[in-house]
Amino acid sequence: MRCSKAVIDMFCSMLVSGAVRQKVWQAVLERIVCQSELHISKLFNHSNIVPYKATFIAENELWVIAPFMGYGSARDLIGTHFMDGMSELAIAYILQGTLKALSYIHQMGYVHRSVKASHILISVDGKVYLSGLRSILSMINHGQRLKVVHDFPKYSIKVLPWLSPEVLQQNLQGYDAKSDIYSVGITACELANGHVPFKDMPATQMLLEKLNGTVPCLLDTTTIPAEELTMKTSCSVPDSGIVESSIASNVRTANGEQHPYNRTFSPHFHSFTEQCLQKNPALRPSAAALLSHSFFKQIKRRASEALPELLRPVTPITNFEGAQAQDPSGIFGLVSNLEQLEVDDWNF
Repeated sequence: MRCSKAVIDMFCSMLVSGAVRQKVWQAVLERIVCQSELHISKLFNHSNIVPYKATFIAENELWVIAPFMGYGSARDLIGTHFMDGMSELAIAYILQGTLKALSYIHQMGYVHRSVKASHILISVDGKVYLSGLRSILSMINHGQRLKVVHDFPKYSIKVLPWLSPEVLQQNLQGYDAKSDIYSVGITACELANGHVPFKDMPATQMLLEKLNGTVPCLLDTTTIPAEELTMKTSCSVPDSGIVESSIASNVRTANGEQHPYNRTFSPHFHSFTEQCLQKNPALRPSAAALLSHSFFKQIKRRASEALPELLRPVTPITNFEGAQAQDPSGIFGLVSNLEQLEVDDWNF
């Protein structure tokens, strides 16, 4: 199966209605993106990248079979259980797995361009996986590795807060794999603070803040004024992750409760985040270099041994009996049968 611009033009030239033309255009582009994602996933083989077990077509729908992630995504966890942020040790395990995947992706000559908590998945046994290959971009052209690329992510709206200043600038200087490191820094703040820096800002303001060098930080006793920490608050959700504009105006008072950010992260964690969020990409370490950062020295066990304990009281989803009973289309049976089949590789 092959898709090209000529195919898109042919589809569009057959239509009269602008609305229908746009819909078909988007549908064809979606097919191209899915095809590219599946093709690239076949090139990767790493223990921290989500593997696709099989792909098939059923009733005009493309189904992709991947391992089940009992804890869901890191975004799911902070959205339902750790609304003021996770513990530093849990974050260390999650970011270590993420950086291992990124280091491999960069060595393969790709830029991920969509690193964020919702694309970091955790299996029932505590293993960390990076997903979100839809926006991935190759830096190899005609057998040569490019120093920089200029392509802007097609699905950038949902990842704007995580994108680096050089990606957003869209200038002749371009960007490279170091743009993913900036996204790791934003993700670190997301996991630690319970919210995404710049999330509620208009796109233009977000761009100006990043280009002007505004740097988000971890919210704790070293970055929040002491008078703010004396306030008794319940779960707070600052609007941008920037200390100066977020704390005082967004807390909700509640008698007898300690300020959720009355905690102290280690200097190593602050240093790690600051290095990732350097405005100048040349000053950011590589993914491989960050794996040797002192922040990860606190890790003493494997993630599969420690992470489930650190995520308590969260209980992973392991029981599918109820879902199978309410499965009129027999999807679970179909998947079970597929596991016993040998599926030929698709040649795109």
